[in-house]
Amino acid sequence: MSLGRYVCKRLVLTVPVLLGVTLLTFSFVHVLPGDAADAIIGFRDVSPGVEASIRAEYHLDQPLWKQYLLWLRDAIALEFGESPITGRSVAGTIGRRLPATIALGGAAWLLALAIGIPAGIVAAVRRGEPADELSRLAALAGIATPNFWLGLILLLVFGVRLGWFRVIPPDAPLASLAMAKFMVLPTITLGTASAALVTRLLRSSMLAALDAEYVRTARAKGLPERTVILKHALRNSLLPVVTVAGLQLAFLVDGAVVVEQIFSWPGMGRLLVRSILQRDYPLIQASVLVIAVAVVLANLLVDVVYATLDPRIRY
Repeated sequence: MSLGRYVCKRLVLTVPVLLGVTLLTFSFVHVLPGDAADAIIGFRDVSPGVEASIRAEYHLDQPLWKQYLLWLRDAIALEFGESPITGRSVAGTIGRRLPATIALGGAAWLLALAIGIPAGIVAAVRRGEPADELSRLAALAGIATPNFWLGLILLLVFGVRLGWFRVIPPDAPLASLAMAKFMVLPTITLGTASAALVTRLLRSSMLAALDAEYVRTARAKGLPERTVILKHALRNSLLPVVTVAGLQLAFLVDGAVVVEQIFSWPGMGRLLVRSILQRDYPLIQASVLVIAVAVVLANLLVDVVYATLDPRIRY
């Protein structure tokens, strides 16, 4: 099977997964007490006619299966209606918040790979030496350190005490120097644990590869050590790293709720927390769906990269 056919097959298999995601998203939100009409009415005393008109406006007077089909139709068209709390378009609200989360998560992901891959290679090649012990200690510290604690410490030291960085985001466009400078601390906070995980995983995988027969054969042929490590050992060691990196990408893009709260970052994490506290059900459904779709697409990307690195997977 060619790579193109394999990708098409994976795309087709993604469709039922996405349908299942929409069903679970709709079901979980409707398990919560109350609905959009209750959020609008609140503690106000309204007449039964007004309450009935509100429920009819949001199709809450329909059976659940029909509500799901109507919501699925709108979700496919990327039309999520308006927020009953703010009166603003749900799609527009998410569209304004999503770039900030993608920028922060992408920067943290690149930082994790930029640190984790070289550190893992050095730790494996220098097995048992001080560089290996130092990388293992740093990786253990990175995994064990809670990101909320690390974020608060970075804010206290570099934001409050030294004054090198702002403690709240500047009123500037996302693609600006001021915003890029502010992103340094949250990027470090979010990418530290991922970098540590990539380092440990790549070290273990590289150690197994360096002891394999094909690596010894490559060395016996007289190939330079750099070629043996980067072309032979590293390529075959990247498969487990790709899996973790793909899942971490989905987590960093959509799961940075705590870090966004600490640094007041205007992303999807803070939006989801606010919508839950305000019982903004349409916004909750749309936000959870976006997060779930990101995870599904990240898994699809991992499968494609897998097939690229190891052609045997296509068969």
